[in-house]
Amino acid sequence: MPAVKSPCAVTTPVSGWISNLSSWLSWRLKVNCALDFEKTRTAYTVKIFGFSWENCGKPDDPAVLKTLTLSPDPITVPGDLKASASGNTTVELTAPLAVNVTLEKEVAGFWVKVPCVEEIGSCHYADGCDLLNQLIPPGQDCPEPLHTYGIPCHCPFKAGMYTLPESDFYLPDIDLPYWLTNGHYRVQGVLGAMGKELGCLKITFAVHSNN
Repeated sequence: MPAVKSPCAVTTPVSGWISNLSSWLSWRLKVNCALDFEKTRTAYTVKIFGFSWENCGKPDDPAVLKTLTLSPDPITVPGDLKASASGNTTVELTAPLAVNVTLEKEVAGFWVKVPCVEEIGSCHYADGCDLLNQLIPPGQDCPEPLHTYGIPCHCPFKAGMYTLPESDFYLPDIDLPYWLTNGHYRVQGVLGAMGKELGCLKITFAVHSNN
């Protein structure tokens, strides 16, 4: 009597079966990599409480922030924001402008330095001018309301006073590492060129995510 084939019998040649298995494993690897990446970077809806700022530079630093006001409190992201600011520089700010950022998070009553991960955290940026060029390609108009008030968004920044009247902004969804969510933070940014400090700004705030 001839053998009866199972309805689940595989009729694909061995070479085809191996090819299919290879394709499946490759697909699974891509999926797993994507899932791992999403675990580290996730879009959050957050509220930012108690925003405050202060200059932390030397008395003779040429670049100083004079005023900065943000509302409402808390700031909701995504959401609407009102902001006004003014600052002054007594020297022209030209490339390269080094930016050193120190980010700290309060943990059990102690301030712990957050390392630089994917260019977020306590990072050194060799040239802030280059970062601006990446955000807004040279030759492209500065976004509103900077364009309306004649505030530049590319280097060089000429010596003088810069003022942004109260303006409306929309803060879109943000893409942050999972570890940068709930907690109290303080950030210090130091601007420098040719080994000389040009300005220093320190901000503090608290973040709460509903995720």
